[in-house]
Formats: sequence, structure tokens, C-alpha cells
Amino acid sequence: MAKAMIDPTQRFSERAADYVLGRPSYPPEAIDALFEGFGDPQSLRVADLGAGTGISSRLLAARAGSTVAIEPNAAMRASAEPFPRLEWRDARAEATGLPDASCDLVTAFQAFHWFDASAALAEIERILRPGGRAALLYNERDERDPFTAAYGDLVRAYATDESEARRADGRIAFLTHSGWKKVRFAPYPNAQRLDRAALFARAGSTSYLPHEGEPARRLDDELGSLFERFASDGYVTMTMQCSVMLAETR
Repeated sequence: MAKAMIDPTQRFSERAADYVLGRPSYPPEAIDALFEGFGDPQSLRVADLGAGTGISSRLLAARAGSTVAIEPNAAMRASAEPFPRLEWRDARAEATGLPDASCDLVTAFQAFHWFDASAALAEIERILRPGGRAALLYNERDERDPFTAAYGDLVRAYATDESEARRADGRIAFLTHSGWKKVRFAPYPNAQRLDRAALFARAGSTSYLPHEGEPARRLDDELGSLFERFASDGYVTMTMQCSVMLAETR
């Protein structure tokens, strides 16, 4: 019998602590791209969909006049640090509860593939003002680097579902959406330096890797071996490309 898919809003309930410790941030140049051409960012209202523990929302709130983090998972919201000009809302990307045309910029970092794409795109259009901007950002492994390639091999070997393919499908849905006036793509290099605990947390924060039982124990053994093989001065470095997809409203 096929395994029932976990509700996307609950996939990370047991992984919030690992998410805080193990997930990377985003390069300043990628955040610059979100605000480029808008003038004074302090005049802007931003909505961050699927905000998780607030890694992205804090980067946005550091620049924008006000930011609302939309996150339906209570454990993720509870793990978020308070931050100036950042409001949290218990809501889904498909139904934010925000007023029509109330946002200048709507973002989704590492999250759009968990949404119902058509419903989320309709909601993004509804809450964006005319001339506003939507953006997707994804940190993606750059497997030209030997350690990162070896980590990617482990992820593929132990993946419990097709989340990585789902992520690609979500990007296509966003980029080909008929409601956009103009779409742009820009890649930015990124890297994450991880000690042993952070590497295990990085894997532990991934919802499609095993979290318990024998598969999880085997994965932990292989992660430990991977760390020992590549660590220098107690750290490994994950190399990434931060992909930024920008869409302007009509």
C-alpha cells in the first residue's frame, strides 16, 4: 500500500530545532535583487510565504518597512526569534488573510513546492499591488564541489519521496504563470560552513530524509563517515547556488 503523503504544513513539526541549527542563510546579493528598482525599501510592505523559522523573513525585515511572515506550522513559528518590523501570521500561502493589493513584494524561500501552485499564485496576485514583485529563492547544491556532490549522493540514496522533483515542478509553475508581465532569473554563489552537529542538523531538517528507525541510523553512520572524510579544522563547506526567480505584476 502506498504511503500517505504528509500534509505539507506538518512536515517540519519534528524538525524545527534542526532547521534552526542546520539551514543556510542567503547571500546579500540575492536579497539586493529582491529590492532592486523599488526605491527606499523602508516604504515597502513585504509578505514572506512559508516562512519557516524566519531565516528569510529576518533578512527581509532588516531592510523593508514592514514584513509579515506567513507560516502555518506552529512548531516552526515557535522556533522563530523576535525581530523588529516582523509580524508573524498563522496562515497558508494559499490563504494569507492579507488585504487585496497590500504588498509590494511577496517572497517564498525554499518553500513554493509545498504550496498548491495554482492557488498560491492566485493569492500572490491578489495581495500584490499593481507593479509589485513576486520572488522565489532556492539554495541548491553545487555538486561540482566534491563534498557537496558526496552529500547529494547520500540525499538521493536515502530520499523517501520525490521532493526534489516536486521543487523543479514548482519552479516551472511559477516561471510560466500567465499573470506575470516579466520574469527574470539570477543565480548567486552561496556557501555554508558546517561543524559536525550542524551537518547532522542540515540532514535532520530535510523532510524527505528518514528521521527514525534503521534507515535513519544508517544515514547517520554515513554522514559521520562523510564528515570525517572531508572535514578540515572541524568543518566542512557546502557549496550552493542561490537561484532567484523574479516576476513583475501587470
